[in-house]
Amino acid sequence: MILYRPVGEKELELIAESGYRAFPPRLPDQPIFYPVLNEKYAREIAEKWNAVGGNKGYVTRFEAEDGFCGRYQVQTVGRSYHQELWVPAEELEEFNRHIIGRIEITAEFGGKA
Repeated sequence: MILYRPVGEKELELIAESGYRAFPPRLPDQPIFYPVLNEKYAREIAEKWNAVGGNKGYVTRFEAEDGFCGRYQVQTVGRSYHQELWVPAEELEEFNRHIIGRIEITAEFGGKA
């Protein structure tokens, strides 16, 4: 399954530290890790939420094992293309083990105040 994850600069730094093979643990106030199912939605989030106030936002793309991802129900959270998988934070380490290959950056937004 091809998935996308909009991230900010700090999260991207942590992804880079993993060799672009894993997403960092969630913060205590972030109980869900939510990769999204399409690049259009990921681009919206990265541009409108991550790239604010002079910060940069990025879209990452990665592949994860279909069978493993099938355990998570697709959630539609707005428009019909606003689709996400909701992965409980405590399952993120296991989710990372099912990523195939490397996490790549497909878009960058912002960086100017």
